[in-house]
This record gives sequence, structure tokens and C-alpha cells, in this order.
Amino acid sequence: MKNNLLVPFLGILSFIFIASSCVKDTDFDQAQDIVLTPVVELNLIHFDLEAEDFYDEVAMTERLTVQDSTQIRFLDDSGFQESLVRAEFFFRFKNSIPRDFDVAFQFLDSLQQQTYFTGTSVNQGSAGNEVVTEFTQNVEGEDLLLLTTSDRVVVSVTIPTSGPNLEGNLKLQSKATYFFEIKEQEE
Repeated sequence: MKNNLLVPFLGILSFIFIASSCVKDTDFDQAQDIVLTPVVELNLIHFDLEAEDFYDEVAMTERLTVQDSTQIRFLDDSGFQESLVRAEFFFRFKNSIPRDFDVAFQFLDSLQQQTYFTGTSVNQGSAGNEVVTEFTQNVEGEDLLLLTTSDRVVVSVTIPTSGPNLEGNLKLQSKATYFFEIKEQEE
């Protein structure tokens, strides 16, 4: 009968010994020094424009600028703004239209006021030779504060000349990468 109590007693004693050795040297004040640094990648904008989008066949006139807008409401969240340390925008264009393009990215707030602006040029391609142009924009510091007040991005694609016989496509794929630093907040 004594053997039956000895095994559970030794098990409990071992557990107490192991548990106290794990906790004995733990400094719980160090938990305040923990900093999380998540990285979030999101698709931002994508389109596939055809050469005919730059020419109005009814009016027989060039349409030199094509625009589109996308809402980005998550940027105006106060918790997001406080934790964000850097943003990186990556744009990949595939152009088979035999023209260069200027592309502008205009970030607007809820009052439609510009808060941040960036742009790039896209190299011309041809029907048999799709040319890839990549552009990366890093946003930090004061520019980051301006960017986080945005809730919409407007993309303007401008072509120098167009015509009814122009052929090809201009494709865009992009992503936004947000770098955060989350610390315990002081009370």
C-alpha cells in the first residue's frame, strides 16, 4: 500500500521542483520590453488597359489621360498610424503599347485633398515585346504621417500621343508592404 502512495507523491514533488525552477529566475518586468514587428503585404492596385482606352473612336480624338481610384480606408485608423514605421509600394508594369507612359499616384484624404504623391515612367513596348518596368517607393518619416491621412489613391496614366491604329496593353500589378512596431503603451 505504501508503494501506491509513493509514486504519486514523487510525481507531485517532481512537478513542484520543476515548476519552481522555471519561475524562480523569471523577470516579469521584461515583458514590458517586448516589441512586435509585423510586416503586412496587401494587393494595392491592378489594371489592364488596352490601347483603345486612349482613343475615343466616337469623337475621333485622343484620350491622353486615363484615371482610376481605389479606396484605402485602413490607413486612417489611429492604432495603425501609431504603429506604422514604414510603407513600401511596389508597382510592376507590363507594356506592349509602343508608347512611353507617365503614371501618377495621388493619395487623397476624405476632403479630396492631396496628402501624398508619387509617380514613375513606364518604358514603351511593342506587340511582340512586352516590356516590364518596376518601381518601388519607400515612405517614412513626415511623408508617412501624410500618407496615413489618406483614404483613396487616384492613378493617372498619361500617354504622349494616341491614335485609332494603336495596339497593345498596359498592365499594372502592385502591392503595399507595411512595417509595424508595436510596443506596450504606457498608462
